[in-house]
Amino acid sequence: QVQLVESGGGLVRPGGSLRLSCTVSGTTFDYYRIGWFRQAPGKKREGVSCLSSTDGSTYYGAFVEGRFTVSLDDSKKTVYLEMNNLNPEHTAVYTCAIAGGFCPPVWMLDWEYTHWGHGSQVTVSS
Repeated sequence: QVQLVESGGGLVRPGGSLRLSCTVSGTTFDYYRIGWFRQAPGKKREGVSCLSSTDGSTYYGAFVEGRFTVSLDDSKKTVYLEMNNLNPEHTAVYTCAIAGGFCPPVWMLDWEYTHWGHGSQVTVSS
C-alpha cells in the first residue's frame, strides 16, 4: 500500500523559509513523479512542483519565481520542498502526490496522480 507522509508545515513570517518533507513508502513503481500541490482558501488546487525519479529533473509552477527548490533523498525515500522568501500569498495547504511515470507533460494535472499525502498547512503571516 502506497503511503505519503508529510511534515514541516507551520507558521512563518514574511520573508522566512520552510522546508516540507514527503516520505514515500510501499511504492512499486519502477519510475515515478512526485508532485507538490497547494490549495489556498477559496481557490483551486494548483501544481507547485514536480520531480522525476529517473533523473531528478524538476519542474515548477510559474508563480514559484525561483523561491522554491524540490529535491530527493532516495536513501530516505523522501522528497523535500524548500520554500524561501515566503509571503502571505503562499499561505495554503501543501500536499505531495505520486504516480508512475515522468513529470512532463502532465505534472500540473492533479488527476494524473494516484496517491496523495494528507497535506500540510503553511501560513505566512506577521
